[in-house]
Amino acid sequence: MQNDKPLAGKTIAILVSNGFEEVQMTEPQRALLAAGATLKIVSTEQGLVNGWHEKAWGHYFAVDVPLSNALAADFDAVLIPGGERGVAKLAANPHTKRILRGFADAGKPIAALGGAPQLLALSERIQGRTVVASDAVRETLEAAGAKLVDDTVVVDGNLITARDDLDMAAFKASIVEHFTTVAASVAAAA
Repeated sequence: MQNDKPLAGKTIAILVSNGFEEVQMTEPQRALLAAGATLKIVSTEQGLVNGWHEKAWGHYFAVDVPLSNALAADFDAVLIPGGERGVAKLAANPHTKRILRGFADAGKPIAALGGAPQLLALSERIQGRTVVASDAVRETLEAAGAKLVDDTVVVDGNLITARDDLDMAAFKASIVEHFTTVAASVAAAA
């Protein structure tokens, strides 16, 4: 493994549904690709998934794996962009709970931005964890037993969470380091 490609050989799921916050996917996606990762878009949508960019619908992205067919065992980590519409659609799909439980129970790296940490509450895997999230989902997370802090980015074990107003450059560096470190420790334990 080369130092400039610390995620070479790692496959990362990007979990999205129509209305996800586009920049919260594309910016980390670029950083993860530059680090050598293989990325797969996993979605509730068939064929294409539509992002949300600023105040309007954004670009379409090809879906690599339907959420109903996805297994946490097939991936080394997961990135979940925020975006109220996309997170709501993911929350309504029972496969979201299943796959996120798989990532959490295996100790695999999970990155959730904006409102996406609420999906971990729905999967009953957030109790006792320190997280940051958008104000809209604070109540849900607190009710599920999470400890909320006001930082921009928070790392707690295998979990990295970030607010909507995050410093994207700092987050991109954090996610590459976090995914590299946690994925290596999971692989070593296997």
